[in-house]
Amino acid sequence: MAALHASKTCNTAVISKLYPTRSHTGAAQGGISAALGNLEPDKWEWHAYDTIKGGDFLCDQDSVDILCRDAIEAVIDLEHMGLPFDRTADGKISQRKFGGHTNNETKKAVMRACHAADRTGHMILQTLYQNCIKNNVNFFDEFQTIDLLIENGKCNGVVAAELKTGEIHVFHSKATMLATGGFGKMWKVS
Repeated sequence: MAALHASKTCNTAVISKLYPTRSHTGAAQGGISAALGNLEPDKWEWHAYDTIKGGDFLCDQDSVDILCRDAIEAVIDLEHMGLPFDRTADGKISQRKFGGHTNNETKKAVMRACHAADRTGHMILQTLYQNCIKNNVNFFDEFQTIDLLIENGKCNGVVAAELKTGEIHVFHSKATMLATGGFGKMWKVS
């Protein structure tokens, strides 16, 4: 989603070891959590508490607040991009119960997971990828980033090896964003 937003104002490239839609996200079935309240009352604050509790209170709480508050807009954005969410009888995005989602007032489970059948992750990947292509995001698939171009304390791009040929490529940029995932608990907090 970061590449898609960046593409609105600048030339954007994604450098990846894999093809963009080949990731574990494609296997995610349950849904994407957002306190839309389409089927019953829900609040982003309840979502935030559930997230913090689910993270054994180790989460950065300010970051969780932003994530849960902005999740509502993110789901609406995905809908507008064409993600085929399941629908209620009156046309709203359908939501279902998922582990750890609670109404903090009643302490009962709440329907918070927005879903596209049991293929939500796959649909998110496809929707984002199609919109990136439509917005001229350049993809460099099967490249391994091996170094950052740092000059005077500023990152001006990356050096990457093309996995197929071993050829080294230099990608210059005005801004660089690293999206690495949790990387196997390498860091204490991720």
